[in-house]
This record gives sequence, C-alpha cells and structure tokens, in this order.
Amino acid sequence: MQHNIKMVVFDMAGTTINENNLVYKTLRKAINEAGFNFSLDQVLTEGAGKEKRQAIKSILTVYAGINDEELIGQIYQNFIAQLTEAYTQAEIMPQNNALELFTALKKRNAYVVLNTGYDRLTAQAIIQKLGWKETIEFDGLVTASDVSKNRPDPDMIYFAMNKFGILNSSEVVKVGDSIIDIQEGQNAGCGLSIGITTGAHTVDQLLSANPDFVINDLIDLLPLIA
Repeated sequence: MQHNIKMVVFDMAGTTINENNLVYKTLRKAINEAGFNFSLDQVLTEGAGKEKRQAIKSILTVYAGINDEELIGQIYQNFIAQLTEAYTQAEIMPQNNALELFTALKKRNAYVVLNTGYDRLTAQAIIQKLGWKETIEFDGLVTASDVSKNRPDPDMIYFAMNKFGILNSSEVVKVGDSIIDIQEGQNAGCGLSIGITTGAHTVDQLLSANPDFVINDLIDLLPLIA
C-alpha cells in the first residue's frame, strides 16, 4: 500500500483516452506511404509511447536498418498532417472510468497530470475535442515538445514535479499502456510505475518491463494507492 501520493501522471492515448489506436494506425500509414510495408503490430512494438519522430526512427532502424534523418522528417510531417485530419473526424472518448478516477484523486489532494509523446499543439487539440479543461478535469499537461529528452527519460515527469512543487518522486505514480511508460516512471524513481491493458501493449509486453502492477481498468488504481 502506498501513502502520501501527491501526483499521478497518466499517459494520454490508450491510457486515459480511447481512440482505438488511431495514432499508430496513422503512423503506420504515413511510414508505409514512404515505401514500406510494416504491420500495425510492428509499429506498436517499437513506436508505442515514444515521441513520434523518435518512434519513426526506431521503427525504420529496427525493421529496415534505415537511419535517414531527412526521410524521418518527411514521414513525420506527413504523419502530423494526417493525424490532425484524422482527429477532426474520429470519435474520441475518455477511457472507462477516467473522469471518475480523476475526481477521486482530486478528493485525495493528488494532482492529475497528463503526459504524452505528442507535441503540445496536437495534445491540446485532442483535449479540446474531449471538452476537458485544465484545473477542472485535470491539473496539468506535459508534452514531448516541453522537454529536451523524451521517454524513457524522466524529464516529462520531472517537469510536472517542478510545476507542482513536488520534490520526492516516490510521491508520484506513473500509469501508461506501453513499456516505455513504465520505464519512464522507473527512471523518474516514481513510487509506483503501473501498466494498463487498455492500449498499445499486451499484458505480457507490459510485464516484460517489470512494472509494480498491471491493471485492466483505470479505477483499479484506487486500491493500490489507498
């Protein structure tokens, strides 16, 4: 049982937001339009949770032995344009019990922070479409474009800690649907680093990162931090 939890940092897509892997389906489309034929499973395995330019680089390096920064940049720009269009048309909903959990955490005086491998403009557009407002549904947002190093480095979590004056990372919990989310929490020294099965990675993939727990629904977090 964990005590004195002051902040919970949640990944967005696949963790707190249900978008049916739209981002990775779009990422796969943008990469394959450059002359490749990667599967969605390959894209999820290497790309899930990462800053999206880094995700493209990882996928091309691992599966094609390519590390061409100009090509990566071209694919990234195509991806961002397609994703912006996709999100305007797609139905995006909160994950099951997301808002109920946020409310419960606020009653316990724990900050609710969203963090993401998206850039800030994309993340804010998604949040706006959901109708969520900072300081109401959640307390803070940290994106890949806010820090110099992205997951699995802990900079986004440290950024959030600094914003809310939290000095001890053992008072922070990280929750995410990908291996790299768990690694981010571990590298930050979070009191708990928790995987959730609602998004990119399977239970076995999540367990390979040695999380403190794997949960199937966001509301399952509450008894772990009671």
